[in-house]
Order: sequence, then structure tokens, then C-alpha cells
Amino acid sequence: MSDPASFIRGKKILVTGGTGSIGRVIVNQLLSFDPAVVRIFSRDAIKQIEVEDAFARDRRLRYILGDIRDRDRLMSACEDVDIIFHAAAFKYVPQGEYNPFEAVQTNVIGTQHVVSAALNTPTITHTVMISTDKAVAPTSTMGASKLLAERLITAAHYIQGKRGKIFTTVRFGNVLGTVGSVLPLFHEQARAGALTVTHPDMTRFFMTIPDAVELVFEALMRARGGDIFVLKMPALKIADLAEVCAERFTSPPARVVYGVIRPGEKIHEGLLTEDEARTALETERHFIIVPQIATADVAADQYTYAGALPRTSETYLTRAVAPLGKDDISALLDRAGW
Repeated sequence: MSDPASFIRGKKILVTGGTGSIGRVIVNQLLSFDPAVVRIFSRDAIKQIEVEDAFARDRRLRYILGDIRDRDRLMSACEDVDIIFHAAAFKYVPQGEYNPFEAVQTNVIGTQHVVSAALNTPTITHTVMISTDKAVAPTSTMGASKLLAERLITAAHYIQGKRGKIFTTVRFGNVLGTVGSVLPLFHEQARAGALTVTHPDMTRFFMTIPDAVELVFEALMRARGGDIFVLKMPALKIADLAEVCAERFTSPPARVVYGVIRPGEKIHEGLLTEDEARTALETERHFIIVPQIATADVAADQYTYAGALPRTSETYLTRAVAPLGKDDISALLDRAGW
């Protein structure tokens, strides 16, 4: 495979969660690669209509109402598909603490349905799932459910027999500007007069939507199966981000106040666990987590990647790296279109 455009040209693609913030950008990128068809699979009829209008009723797009919790519906949507991008997820941490089985049904059972559909659809060659840094040493139901989803995708590579399919995962940090993320929240709070930070020391990794989508296609092209791709990204103090947003969104700047940590929330995040870090590979821009499942028939060179060496960087924990200063945060917001 030389590049995503030549690989995807003429293919049939399914995007679960294709009406979400990330799903829409994946769809838009796919259309530039000239696929035969892109099926947008999601359960929100209103968002389906919005996306249909946004893409000017592109005839390569198909809009399929359905939920990944419904295995039969998903199987039907996968007929003759070549590639699945699995972006559907339950992604809200506090809501997952109050509604834990909802997170399990979508992120665990739903992902297993995606695996089953990929394994049982002969034409499907690649499945790329989008995960989150909340899956690293999780303290929340949502994070734990995404960790299990990652394990299901990795295990799928080893239980498929001789089918020769590729299953891989990309692990995101916080994606700037997506629905339900901190930037839209801070924008709304600033207009109301005060931005709330839940802890003065809280840090997070951040990436832009274009960075996130670039990682998805990087994984598609480089995956060997069962691996996890992680973008190296900057860490920010949420308090500093709030102050920059207050100055950017209102004049005079809105106040920044402190609340309490929400259920399931961490103070610091990581991109890799310590165990993963010991065996991870890295390139200039990425970490690659090699699957820990050992099988007797895995070739010694199966998990080698051009330009990837054993990890030496310490940039995988927010508490271990210097956070961006406010000028750099402002530049990052500019790049993210905020």
C-alpha cells in the first residue's frame, strides 16, 4: 500500500458514528480519495439529515440508520464493504458513572458486534477503531469500557484463523472542538460570565481534529494487526486553557472559577500504560503499541515498522512533560480554528 488515496480508491467503506465530529471529518477525507461508496451508520436521524445537507447529497454517500448495539442491523450494513472505520462510541465520563451499562452496551458489546461483522463479511479487509486516552489505567466506566473495546479489536486479529484481516486501533487524546468537549463548553461558559475548571492542577493531552483524522489513516496504512497507534501530542493545564479561552472569547475576560472533580475524572492522563511503554515503539510523531498477546506462529518481523525504534521518549504522561505556555495554547487554538 503506497498511500491512503490509492488504497481507498474504488473501495466500499462503512463509518460507524459517521455523523459525529470525528466521523464527519473521516467521511470528508474519504470522499477526497474517490471511494465507490461510503456508508454512514449512526442512530441519530436528525444528524443524518444535517450531514446529508452538508455533503450536498453526494451520490457516493449512503445514510443507514442503526445502532452498533443491534448486531443484525450492523451485519446488514456491512454487506460487500471493504473497510470499517469504527467511530461510534459512548464517550462521556460522568454520564458513564451514572449509566455504566449504557457505556458497556455501546463500547463493549457494540464493538464486539463490529468485530463479528468484520470477521463474517468476506470482503472486509481492514477495521480501524477509534479509542481514547481514558482507556489508559482507567478510573472511569467509560475508560474501562474503551479499554475492553481495544482488547476486543486486538484479540480479533488472533482469533480470525486464516482470514488475513487487519484489526487496529488509534488512541486519541482530547480532540479540540468536538461536540461535548471542553472548548465548546468554555465558549458557552465564557459568554455566561465564568469558566469552571474542576481542579487547578488538571492536565490533559490535546490534538486537533485534522491531527486525529491523519492518525486514523496513518494506522490504516501501517497496521500489522492488533496494534495501537498513538499520536505524540502536547499536554496543557486546563486552568491555562481556561484563561486563554476567557481572554479569547470575551472582553473583558470572563472569570475562571474552580469546582470539584467530576465522577470518574482523573487529574492527569497518560497515552500509554507503564507496561505498554516498556515495549512500545516510536517514530518522530507516533507511539506504536505492539500487542502483548503471544502466539507461536507470529513471525519475528511481523511488528516492525519503517522508521520505528524502541521507545525512549517520556512524553506519554501529562504529569511528566512541561505543559504548553499560554502563547503556545493560543497558537494551538488558532490551528484548531478556535
